Amino acid sequence: MSMAEFFKRNPEVRYIMFGGKGGLGKTTFSTATAYYLAKQGYKVLLFSVDPQASLSDIFERNIFGQGEVEIMPNLYACEIDADHRIKEYQNEVKQKILDMYGLDEVPEEIENYIQAASAEPAMEESAIFDEVVNILVKGGYDYYIYDLVPLGHALYYLSMASVYDAWIDKITSLREQMRQYDAVVSTMTRNKETEEDQILNELLYIKDRINKSSGVLTDATRTAFFFVVTPEDMVITDTRNAAELFAKFDVPIRGYVVNRVVPRELLQQNIPEYLRNRIEMQKDRLSKIDQIFGERVLARIPELESDVRGMKMIEKMAVKMFGEVAS
Repeated sequence: MSMAEFFKRNPEVRYIMFGGKGGLGKTTFSTATAYYLAKQGYKVLLFSVDPQASLSDIFERNIFGQGEVEIMPNLYACEIDADHRIKEYQNEVKQKILDMYGLDEVPEEIENYIQAASAEPAMEESAIFDEVVNILVKGGYDYYIYDLVPLGHALYYLSMASVYDAWIDKITSLREQMRQYDAVVSTMTRNKETEEDQILNELLYIKDRINKSSGVLTDATRTAFFFVVTPEDMVITDTRNAAELFAKFDVPIRGYVVNRVVPRELLQQNIPEYLRNRIEMQKDRLSKIDQIFGERVLARIPELESDVRGMKMIEKMAVKMFGEVAS
């Protein structure tokens, strides 16, 4: 089955993810797929969850932190600005504290805590994850295509939903248990009951958002995860191990795309010895890929003469992946 046949046979799939080690071509394939689907008449949002995003580079225009930018008819792209999202999140937290407790300003010790927490390395990932949830919950597109971070961080994103969900389940349960004391407390202060309810409602709101996003990420009907692999021993081994690990998180792996295949036809030409050796080496690695991943290898993409940048090269890559692209 080819990539084009996959989308024809699975019209219910609406969430597309390309994953793999860094530098293998995830952004390129994500962009080419978005281009192909947009040309088929679908409204597509391509967004990057990589702090070192490169969608601006591939489209040759600055879209970082600009929201959902229209690239061409039906195709929109978004690079998430984690720092901006962290500041927004800080302000949201502060405002909720002011509203819940009727304060005029946030106490200094709480302000310091918020600033310290925002400096934690995990805060950037959390901010990006929260923005992804915003995008998914809002809706409005036929297809959503994630340009994922490298494998290790991708697992962090995919597991974050279940971790958050379990944590909020525990906290919510404790909050509900505490409500048995509210009747006594509320006879002493009416505001206390209101504050408790606000906190519980906030937890339930967060839980609902997380459930919606985690439901998408693990929905085998609507979601397709494709691994990008190159004909190199280390990459093949890492991809196989990652696929086994992803399966434990119920990620619906739907196929593999092999990138940077040097055409064997070059052997008929006068080429340097190192290139001839590379072609022969790739022959063994491609055979290994077929043995390990079998029929789930949906495309083999040849090494291109230049980087994929600009709409002409994006279209060329889309043709390599899907065949003819609608004009």
